[in-house]
Amino acid sequence: MEPGTLVRLRPATPDDVAALAVIRSAPEVYQRWGGGDDLASAVADELADSETQVLVILFEDRVVGAVQFSEEDDPDYRHAGIDIYLDPAVHGRGLGTDAVRTVARHLIDDLGHHRLVIDPAADNHAAIRCYAKAGFRPVGVMRRYERGPDGTWHDGLLMDLLADELT
Repeated sequence: MEPGTLVRLRPATPDDVAALAVIRSAPEVYQRWGGGDDLASAVADELADSETQVLVILFEDRVVGAVQFSEEDDPDYRHAGIDIYLDPAVHGRGLGTDAVRTVARHLIDDLGHHRLVIDPAADNHAAIRCYAKAGFRPVGVMRRYERGPDGTWHDGLLMDLLADELT
């Protein structure tokens, strides 16, 4: 995979679990991702999921987050989905947008996807701006789409990107 402008992505390994669990424990990240009391186990389980590819986001050779993707291979509905979390200490530097662009480019150019989706919480305005900078467009609100760590249901915003819209 080609590096981004600011970040480099590589497949996550068990050696990354501790660093990713620390990032996931940050209140801003935990609020969106949850994971229970044992974040190391939650991260390890995600890395072991055969239907999702987890990549670590490296900035200045330090793990600062993870971006993951999954693929729908049914030829009539083929597309890929992306999800990401980033250490709050590096928010506001364009790293999230660069990581999303980089994995989107990989999904389009290397894996042949014509359409990508991402589904931030509808009230996560920073994430929505980040994805829009990469070319994603709002499709619609998915009401009571996901349960948060607080046990309540929250709306999600479905966004998509067609291959020729990647910025």
